[in-house]
Amino acid sequence: MAVAPTAVSVADVEDAARRIAGQVRETPLLPAGELSRRVGARVLLKAENLQVTGSFKARGATNVVRRLPEEALRAGVVAASAGNHAQAVAFAARDAGTQALLVMPEEAPLAKVAAVRRYGGEVRLHGATYDDAKGEARRIAEEEDRTLVHAFDAPQVVAGQGTVGLEVARDAPGVRLVVLPLGGGGLAAGVGLAIKGRLPGARVVGVQAEACAPYIDSLAAHRPIGARSANTICDGIAVKRPGDFTLPLVERYVDEVVTVSDDEVAEAMVLLLERSKLVVEGAGAVAVAALMQGRVEAPDSGEVCAVLSGGNVDASLLSECIRLGETAAGRRIVLSTVVPDRPGALAGLLRVVADHGGNVVDVEHLRDGIDIHVRETAVKLVLQTRGPDSNREILDAARAEGFSVRVERDA
Repeated sequence: MAVAPTAVSVADVEDAARRIAGQVRETPLLPAGELSRRVGARVLLKAENLQVTGSFKARGATNVVRRLPEEALRAGVVAASAGNHAQAVAFAARDAGTQALLVMPEEAPLAKVAAVRRYGGEVRLHGATYDDAKGEARRIAEEEDRTLVHAFDAPQVVAGQGTVGLEVARDAPGVRLVVLPLGGGGLAAGVGLAIKGRLPGARVVGVQAEACAPYIDSLAAHRPIGARSANTICDGIAVKRPGDFTLPLVERYVDEVVTVSDDEVAEAMVLLLERSKLVVEGAGAVAVAALMQGRVEAPDSGEVCAVLSGGNVDASLLSECIRLGETAAGRRIVLSTVVPDRPGALAGLLRVVADHGGNVVDVEHLRDGIDIHVRETAVKLVLQTRGPDSNREILDAARAEGFSVRVERDA
């Protein structure tokens, strides 16, 4: 299965850039000091989380809708999406004066569903995954004669997403490595095409969620192979099957594909929040996670660009990701011990924690269902700390005070 080189070109990406100018933002490249220190090269963040609608998807959707003839605009558009593409299509449709119907999985993040409606889109929840929603959107397109705006597997979408790469090449010609999220492949194919056209010496690396990484097997087999699961906090790239159009383009223009775990993504989200003051969703943080974990080797010279593809994350999920990220970084631990069951018995342990910079997030007393003396109580503490060294200091000091403390696995 091959896609002809002329199926989409750098000229198509340039044409898309002219078409969407003024409708979407040219997002900034922001220096990432702490990440640069860890990687050993200057890292720039392409902040598509600051894009209109909160993700790069506005580029491809606007390019598609802006090309539609009047007759198609009158009939309306339909799209399937876990959230970001739905927002982008609703935004582009409203701007072009047409009506958009968006089919989203039943478990789509509430913040994304609400955002689609704010952009004027009609939402229809269907199925458990993006692939379920995609089938329903195709059915609606045929029955209602609407234009189907694919999330990634179409030339005009790839060209629109490729404008991210044009901006990177223009604003940072010293970039020698671009790391970006890989879901269905529209962003990776478009950016890879643009980067290879403008910066021929640069490498392009795609990053998938460990729990949903169909490109690994698909690239090896040279055909789309579906993943079994899409259970990941990176819902924006949880696409179980690569596109027929995008797979050959990714194979041609992306040099390597790596994976990261949800815990590693959460840690990256926390780093971006604390050090760069950027709210980034799971899918948008995978490039940073890959760099943090050493999955991608920095070039000997030149700059590194990590594409932050989106920032649309539910507040509740963000809170959970902060917890996971702090745990992964060793800055949140659970301690358990046994103390006499009398007032003030816990004070000594809490003093040790406070003296060594720990913050008590939660305290739980356990008396039932465990083998302890009638005059004792088991205690579990959830702590925020400064990191692994601080954890060891707290444990050593607590044991020196006579507390038999152990560390639980989960925070």
